[in-house]
Formats: sequence, C-alpha cells, structure tokens
Amino acid sequence: MPDLVAVAKAALLEITPEATIGAHSGQVEEAGATSVTFLANMAGYPGWHWTVSIATLDDAEPSVLEVELMPGNGALLAPDWVPWSERLAEYEAAQEAIAADENDDELEGSELETDDESDDDDDDDDLGSDVLHGGDLDGVDIDEPIELDDESDDDDDDDDVDDDPDEESDVDDDDSDDEDDDLDDDAEDERSY
Repeated sequence: MPDLVAVAKAALLEITPEATIGAHSGQVEEAGATSVTFLANMAGYPGWHWTVSIATLDDAEPSVLEVELMPGNGALLAPDWVPWSERLAEYEAAQEAIAADENDDELEGSELETDDESDDDDDDDDLGSDVLHGGDLDGVDIDEPIELDDESDDDDDDDDVDDDPDEESDVDDDDSDDEDDDLDDDAEDERSY
C-alpha cells in the first residue's frame, strides 16, 4: 500500500502552493477512509489545517475523496451570522436608549432655564428641520414627476417662426445648399466604414 501522507500531499499540491502546506499533523483512520492532516501556513489562517480524505479499500489503490481547509481548536473564525431583522432590532433598541438618555439630560437641564430661554427654544422648533417629507430636501419631492404645460411649449415655438414673408431671411439659399451637400458627404463617409 502506498504511503498515504505522500498521496495526500500530492493532492494538496494540485490545489495550493507548497509554501501553504505545513508539517504533517495527524492521521485518523475510519472504516474504508483515512483523513490525513497538515498544518496550514497561510497568512490570516492561524490554527487552521489542511485535511485530505482518502479511500482505503483492501482491494484497490488509495483514492483521494476530498481536500479541504478546516479550522482547528482556537482558530481565527468569522463571527456567527446574525439575521438582519435581529441586527436591526438591536440597532433600533440602542437608538431608543440614546434618545431616552438625551431626553433625560434635557429634562435635567430645563429646570435651570428661565421662561424666556425656553420660549426661544420653542421658536427654533417652529422653523422645522432641513429634512422634510421623509428625506426630501428643501420641501422638493423628488419622487413626484414635474408636469409641464404643453401649451406654453407651443407658444414658444410660434414665437420663433417669422410671420412676415416680406422680411428678408438672414440665411442665404446658397449656404443652405452647401450644408445639404456637406451632410450627404458625411453620410457617404459613414457608410464606407
């Protein structure tokens, strides 16, 4: 039977550089399979190890089943995943606690104020905040489309048209023919590509 450590190391070399494979750290034999482990020499993976599972049947050559990078005891791991709804609930609870603390501080400070000072604060509250209507700035609702008056556009177009046929036009007829020729030349150039 071939050396299982050599078979495992050859399988690892197919997926990772040799520099990331540390020393042989153990071997676990089970019914029909053997797991061979090596330390992982990779930055950011302290305490991790490579595991190669090999099929070991009496009548066949050893065959690699899988190769994986597994965390060991004390390995650096990502924190457990927390659903968004739970994270949001924690955030909202923290915001409510901060608001409650601020309200308590304002109540303690308001006992020291005179009536005139509290009237000034009320005037400031009447002005409102910079953010209006659920996030729209300056009272402009960006979600509402702007309606344009079609008649005002038509009136503007009529102003540009010269109603007096007796007045001479600023455009020479010869110049307009030259422009048409230039457009035809440009169209031919585009077709040649």
